[in-house]
Amino acid sequence: MKKLRIISVCGSGTVTSSMIANKVKDLLEDNGISATTVEVNPGGVEQLVVSGSYDLIVHTSPLLSAYTIPTINAVGFLTGMEEEEFIEELLKTAKELTK
Repeated sequence: MKKLRIISVCGSGTVTSSMIANKVKDLLEDNGISATTVEVNPGGVEQLVVSGSYDLIVHTSPLLSAYTIPTINAVGFLTGMEEEEFIEELLKTAKELTK
């Protein structure tokens, strides 16, 4: 199975994006999906997407543009509000990307 490469985005590209990245990796691993992550602020997303090396973006801050890879708003995963909806969307997207 393919290993997902995920961009985790928050306002500063440090604390919140790292928390989300770790939670996403753990959740995916618990569901049999391997993933690596990189944490950035919104200004760093474009360069990573253009590299063609990433499969998915999870974000807690607004993104600066629309991108060619799937994006999922992860605020619910951070706050616990609408967390189940985030988890469902993440797992569905991850399974599609790893077919």
